[in-house]
Amino acid sequence: MTRWQNRLAAWRASHSHAATGFVSQPEPRSIGLYARGKQLTAGNFLFAGHLVEAPGTMLWDVPTTMPKFWADAHGFAWLDDLAAVGDPIAKSRAQDWTWGWLSQFGKGKGPGWTPDLTGRRLIRWINHAIFLMNGRSSDDTRLYFAALSAQTMFLSRRWHASAPGLPRFEALTGLIYAGLALTGMEKVVAPAVAALARECEAEVDEHGGLPTRNPEELLDVFTLLTWAAQALGQAGQNVPQAHRAAIERIAPTLRSLRHADGSLARFHGGGRGMEGRLDHALAASGVKAAPGTGPAMGFLRLSGARTSVIIDASDPPGGDAGASAHASTLAFEMTSGRRAVIVSCGNGAPFGAEWHRAGRATPSHSTLTVEGYSSSRLNRGTPELMADRAHVTQTRPTETADGHVLRIAHDGWVATHGLTHARLLVLSHDGRHLGGQDELTAISAEDRTRLAAVMKRKSTSEIRFAIRFHLHPDVDAAIDLGGNAVSLALKSGEIWIFRHSGAQGLSLEPSVYLEKGRLNPRASKQIVLSGHVSAFDAVIGWTLAKAQDTPLAIRDLETDPFPITV
Repeated sequence: MTRWQNRLAAWRASHSHAATGFVSQPEPRSIGLYARGKQLTAGNFLFAGHLVEAPGTMLWDVPTTMPKFWADAHGFAWLDDLAAVGDPIAKSRAQDWTWGWLSQFGKGKGPGWTPDLTGRRLIRWINHAIFLMNGRSSDDTRLYFAALSAQTMFLSRRWHASAPGLPRFEALTGLIYAGLALTGMEKVVAPAVAALARECEAEVDEHGGLPTRNPEELLDVFTLLTWAAQALGQAGQNVPQAHRAAIERIAPTLRSLRHADGSLARFHGGGRGMEGRLDHALAASGVKAAPGTGPAMGFLRLSGARTSVIIDASDPPGGDAGASAHASTLAFEMTSGRRAVIVSCGNGAPFGAEWHRAGRATPSHSTLTVEGYSSSRLNRGTPELMADRAHVTQTRPTETADGHVLRIAHDGWVATHGLTHARLLVLSHDGRHLGGQDELTAISAEDRTRLAAVMKRKSTSEIRFAIRFHLHPDVDAAIDLGGNAVSLALKSGEIWIFRHSGAQGLSLEPSVYLEKGRLNPRASKQIVLSGHVSAFDAVIGWTLAKAQDTPLAIRDLETDPFPITV
């Protein structure tokens, strides 16, 4: 029904009055990748994790039926990448594919006529209008403005059909953008501005977070709100208080979720973000607020000199917001300078359903796992939601002479094993030493009864567990000191040493790094501490420290190539 209503609205919009030009000359705000633009000009189409090599082929004739590929293509974010190249070949591709879309889909056909994709597409068409119209005929220009007008009217009638959250922010921002930019479209602006303000109040909580707890999605929303505010300000219109307040709440939250290298923490389906995008968005917002000291969208940040540690310190999102939630409670990531060290495996959705499911499980995160059980479990519905969620039972951050200290616990295995997981993290003020302690305990008499019953069913009377530390693929790891430690060499030249106490086993095992923009998961490694609960508790200590001869500051200039064929 929704698809039919979208197509009907698109057909009606195509017969509406067309704008004749722009109110003022558009200026691009979105940022693309030069390397990705060059790949597009060569005929390598990488959308939604799917690569099709078709040199000399019109984008809309690429031989694939993948729905996510086409949704990504119809959003036109690739215009940013072609504009980043900006040479005659890139301009020719951008123009040919845009007018090709007009010819094939401009009257309401195809998968691109959804409110969120239309909003995304409108923003790019307006951002890159000069790039697109350069050298085109007057007939092409009229067709272009007619299509812009039709999509604007479509959005004015169908934005409310978009899902709450990022899709609706995209739809409303695109509508505001177009209403302010196009002649004769002023009437759609006021209702869209009011609707966007209501969404800010409904979706952005008092601490600047989203229900999904996805850091990269929060950056996307923040960027859209900033663009809309800039467009309103340049048009001489007021930005509603709710809109401005949402930007001011989100900015310090994003700063708390920012690692030392400028990237975002990768939790609950989010990636690290395109390099420089977070800093650019924060600068464009004009909000100078520093990172908060408390929880930021359920995450806590420890920082010492060049080292950052970000911990998932809250329950996984529930309900529809948990469609991409991960069982990552108490997991952490650590970055030293420009180099990620301890990571989560990441979002496996671009690599298929099985990778998506695997990436959401607790063993794909740098935390403790009991007998392969995730701390939160998925239901069997569609989509798969977090139905049995871990609950954080203790959060106690403090400052001591030794550094930043966090004590935190969750009850994810109380119902299944009677066990509570507590984690202690201590990051030194100079960032050279991260100490940790993981403890499994049956706290109450009821918990001990449940644990005893589970152990009775085991032939060994033991509950096995593992503590995992997933390493970034660029980290060179090796077992050291006769099997009692692991040395980690970073591309910056830093050397870190991992040690432990209390574990029955230390091993270095294969892992994967699931990264958006790659064709396949990247091979990596993980440090695994293994042990068992034989009484009513188990305690494992560990440390990760810079080698003594590693200097306080290293000149780190090595850059990473853009991944496209790996």
